[in-house]
Amino acid sequence: MCGIVAYIGKQEAFPIILKGLKRLEYRGYDSSGIAIQKDGELNIFKKQGKVSELEDFVQDKDTSGNIGIGHTRWATHGEPSDRNAHPHASGNEEFALVHNGIIENYAIIKEELLKRGHTFKSDTDTEVLMHLIEEIKLNQNCSLFNAVRIALNEVHGAYAIVVISKENPDELIAARKSSPLVIGIGKGEYFCASDATPIIEFTKNVVYLEDGEIARLSLKDGFKLKTIKNQEKTPYIQELEMQLEALEKGGYEHFMLKEIYEQPRSIKDCMRGRLNLSENMVALGGILNYKDKLVNAKRIIVVACGTSWHAGLVGEYLIEELARIPVEVEYASEFRYRNPVIDENDVVIAISQSGETADTLAAIELAKSKGAIIVGICNVVGSSISRATHCGSYTHAGPEIGVASTKAFTAQVTVLSLLALMLGRERNTITDERFTRLLIDLDNIPHKVESVLKTDAQIQHIAEIYKDSKNALYLGRGINFPVALEGALKLKEISYIHAEGYPAAEMKHGPIALIDEEMPTFVIATQDASYEKVVSNIQEVKARKGKVIAIVTKGDKDVKNIADHVIEIPKTDDVFVPLIATIPLQLLSYHIAVMRGCNVDQPRNLAKSVTVE
Repeated sequence: MCGIVAYIGKQEAFPIILKGLKRLEYRGYDSSGIAIQKDGELNIFKKQGKVSELEDFVQDKDTSGNIGIGHTRWATHGEPSDRNAHPHASGNEEFALVHNGIIENYAIIKEELLKRGHTFKSDTDTEVLMHLIEEIKLNQNCSLFNAVRIALNEVHGAYAIVVISKENPDELIAARKSSPLVIGIGKGEYFCASDATPIIEFTKNVVYLEDGEIARLSLKDGFKLKTIKNQEKTPYIQELEMQLEALEKGGYEHFMLKEIYEQPRSIKDCMRGRLNLSENMVALGGILNYKDKLVNAKRIIVVACGTSWHAGLVGEYLIEELARIPVEVEYASEFRYRNPVIDENDVVIAISQSGETADTLAAIELAKSKGAIIVGICNVVGSSISRATHCGSYTHAGPEIGVASTKAFTAQVTVLSLLALMLGRERNTITDERFTRLLIDLDNIPHKVESVLKTDAQIQHIAEIYKDSKNALYLGRGINFPVALEGALKLKEISYIHAEGYPAAEMKHGPIALIDEEMPTFVIATQDASYEKVVSNIQEVKARKGKVIAIVTKGDKDVKNIADHVIEIPKTDDVFVPLIATIPLQLLSYHIAVMRGCNVDQPRNLAKSVTVE
């Protein structure tokens, strides 16, 4: 859950790496550092805090040089501090390393290295790996490349690493296992990064390292690729599709707000080429070769974490309603540890914005070992999940920089909507009339989202009233229950207000004890099959002096008469309400967090891409 950037070439390395770290800061921001190799010396600059603090720290220092590595950290081993920040140097200070991941057997290795006279300056597992490489290089009298390769055969866990040294001033060594690493290939220069965002303005030619691969990037000898078992590999060069402007705020105060407002376009992009009104059909080309397996599946299991898990819950309602296939939604972090019952008749749908979520990747590998077909839904082209699955669909939401996911959620729900419609049509569990009606309704969702965004001034007013709340309750029924969960998650993630999402009918079985005049309750109360029941739940809250903020269908009168505030959304079919109802909840969380002075894009203790278990 850290960000890595490295450069070797003819340009000054420090500005390139610093700018790249700022782009990757959503991956971790409790400390950062850069090591520059120049004239046979390693200059290492490290600072606790955000990348801007590192930038201030080096103002009066010589940062020149044409080769370097950088890192922004989300702490796993050792508290955030200057000494625990990366890069970490070897004991003899001959080489330095940056690392994303966790070395699980670091304690055993450290104990042995201490016996051999090594001393450590940090509390990190990464420094242990650095000393192990040093020990192997000295004892076996081998090249640094081979020392790194041999060391990686002795560690357990996840890693993406880049190493530089004094003795090899024209090369970088990079390797990965279970943590992402991409290599950019320029003209007489190379870039390394945890994802493509720091690379895009310099080159579109990239190589995504596979698990167990190690690369030597040399200005003299070019790009050499092996496995850590010493097998030669040929790099597979791909072209990036990302646009540089997608990585900028574009005039918005925060990335999160920009990404909320991008949803009409991102939902449309997700449907482009897949929803065809003129031919009255849905086509998901990424799953075409496995369509029969999906159509005939006895059961679908969704594995995901966080916001993606909430999207999966919406998908459960969609697929069971439209395709009549039983669906189970599992936390990927729990899935592999409970010995789940899976066989070759099951289809597993893995959902992840980044495509690098470690828990989800682990769940995929377990399901594959049992013979299940794995379908991936992710946002990042070339990501680990996209390569580990049998088939899948990209969401095409564009880069999502804000840590709290917004447009990724609606894009995931859009893909699941398309999938449910396709399966329903193929299985004849939905009438032609309803299929056509739903297709038209789904095609209109981007326009309806635009209309909801126009209520922002009203939402800001509501946010001002409730910004100082200590707790909040979110209620929804049926397919809107996951929307309540997602609304509560957004509030707690970025404003640090404790919030719970609950099925509205379950409120009286416990959470109703929390209701008083200080407790705002946000209710999704659109006019669907359970509308009257939700109205009764609102009355239960009001009877206990609770404050109710309701999301209602435009023109609603009943809820408007009893709620303290209502936010109207356009009428749409029940199955697509989550795509619209989630928008005001995102805006509420955003404005409340801003009013509370919180760092919206980089909330405390969180990182965007959770690449450790």
